[in-house]
Amino acid sequence: MKKYPFLRENLSQHGKNVVTNVYFLINFLTMQTAGIFMQPLYQLIMNRLDGFSISCASYRRSIIDLVGHGIGGFILFGGAREEIKPFIEELQGLSLQRLFIASDIERGVGQQIEGTTHFPCQMAMAAAINMELPEDIMLYKAAITAIAEESKDIGINMPLTPVLDVNINPYNPIICTRAFSSDPAVVSNFGRIYIETNEAAGLISCAKHFPGHGDTETDSHIALPVIGKTEAALRESDFIPFAEAVKAGVSSIMAAHIAIPAIDSTPASLSKKILTGLLRDELSFDGLILTDALNMDAIKDIEDVAAKCINAGADILLHPTDADETVNALDDCLRSGKLDANCVNASYQRVSKARQKLNHTASSPLNQGIYHDSDYVSLSERITEKSITLVKGSGRPFIPTPSETLLIEAGEEKFHCGNCLIKYFTNHISLYERDAAPDGRTLVVAIYTNISAWKGSSGIPQAEIDAVRALLSKAGRSAVISFGSPYLLSHFKEADLLIAAYEASKQSAAAVLKCLKGQLNYSGRLPVELPGLKTG
Repeated sequence: MKKYPFLRENLSQHGKNVVTNVYFLINFLTMQTAGIFMQPLYQLIMNRLDGFSISCASYRRSIIDLVGHGIGGFILFGGAREEIKPFIEELQGLSLQRLFIASDIERGVGQQIEGTTHFPCQMAMAAAINMELPEDIMLYKAAITAIAEESKDIGINMPLTPVLDVNINPYNPIICTRAFSSDPAVVSNFGRIYIETNEAAGLISCAKHFPGHGDTETDSHIALPVIGKTEAALRESDFIPFAEAVKAGVSSIMAAHIAIPAIDSTPASLSKKILTGLLRDELSFDGLILTDALNMDAIKDIEDVAAKCINAGADILLHPTDADETVNALDDCLRSGKLDANCVNASYQRVSKARQKLNHTASSPLNQGIYHDSDYVSLSERITEKSITLVKGSGRPFIPTPSETLLIEAGEEKFHCGNCLIKYFTNHISLYERDAAPDGRTLVVAIYTNISAWKGSSGIPQAEIDAVRALLSKAGRSAVISFGSPYLLSHFKEADLLIAAYEASKQSAAAVLKCLKGQLNYSGRLPVELPGLKTG
């Protein structure tokens, strides 16, 4: 036992649980027979968990096997509430240490899990909430508390939020509306409240993507973004929200797969100058550092990438392609001297320290906010309605009658049906069905875009932009609504009405229709700068 402190620690935590102790010892002895003790290395890994695959017996077994090997946790994608919740409880019962259960739930738990609530994206939140109004701050805190409550109910204890990137680049393909704003002070303020609310709920908050992914035109899922700014420029903008997050007590920070030659040509997630020099030493951050997902193409050609991340200062390797292969590679690097054992030990100690928080809060009651489960949807709808932003034009009712108005839909076709705009307007066509021209009628153009990994763009092709502009020139009065990136509105300055709705959701469509009909005032404020366009 003296030889294996990790074993002593594990057994002491579950001394009365005979089943889990026997399960762990079998795995431990199996690894010892192979002459290897890899459990501490597994502790530094968070594997993917596909919620929609857990009905498959072989997949469940593979996940349970990883728990037996000592996996640190999982990043959850998808699934139904009634299936995911008991499975996470089962995994926690089998694990000798509290598992980290992370998930990208920037738009609420409903972004991933069926049967839970979808909340507006971060940019919509910033558009809706006026931080100078106490009642708006209370509304924002209520929304974050609701997300925290649903997270804990499912078993998610590490929401990978908030996004603290300052979205400066209008062509950013992967951040865009995931960011609060292009203003670092606004991002810092919203981020601080988000972090404090999550931490108070007993969750491990995660600020991302350090040192700032907001000024890129490349999706790091596809290739390595290179930021050509000076270090001084980065300090004046991108770094600020992360420095404030550390002061706010954030428990974890995710490192981006981006290169900043002014500091280090090595990607930030593998850079000791950035992770240890900037984040640990300069910002005095002593919490967990996570890599961004290791299956992303930005780092696909780097040898011994997992070992290099840990050597740089990372504690948790997120979403490797194969956890077992990653551990074998780490073990080889340890044996060859490519991986510093002191770095492994330091990471393990930080992981263990962070886990103590989960041990203390796992059985604590949920924080009760202003709202309760049945009110979460109405809370989300209220914020969505407050977020709708009039970028150009008059707030007076716009629609004469539905029959005299032509609705044209552009952008991602999967959003072209099922919302209230389609049901309201009797004349509606896709942009690709341009046989029916506006012919002087009132024209409403709805553009749907979505921010997603591997897509490579947050906008629409130039051909679609040109087609929309051609139709606007033939219309009488016209309105363009961006259900997604507000930056698209800069292309259509000739329209009489420009509206930013931030998300391609039924909820946003319902709010916009109310505004067009004069049933709801435009109260959103644009969180980013649009070339040639302003709002009050």
